Amino acid sequence: MLTGKQKRFLRSKAHHVKALFQIGKQGLTENFIEQLSELLEKRELVKIHVLQNCMEDKHVLAEELSTKTNAHIVQIIGNQIVLYKQSEENQRLTLPE
Repeated sequence: MLTGKQKRFLRSKAHHVKALFQIGKQGLTENFIEQLSELLEKRELVKIHVLQNCMEDKHVLAEELSTKTNAHIVQIIGNQIVLYKQSEENQRLTLPE
């Protein structure tokens, strides 16, 4: 579980990151989750844009993504979801204590 200080740090880093994934009317697919897991391993911090034609709630999507990829939800703001997962091989970010 991330502390408040760690979430603030990650939110500041995510501010300048562009959304690399979009969730549309198809919702979450197995292929999407596999690609997201691979990207989390490479980048650690990923921003996802939820399109307006998506029928599912963004909070439910964030929880589902978090459990399926073993990532932490950093922030849900507007139609953006920010996820963090510490990389085993490509660790880029050092979280504050």
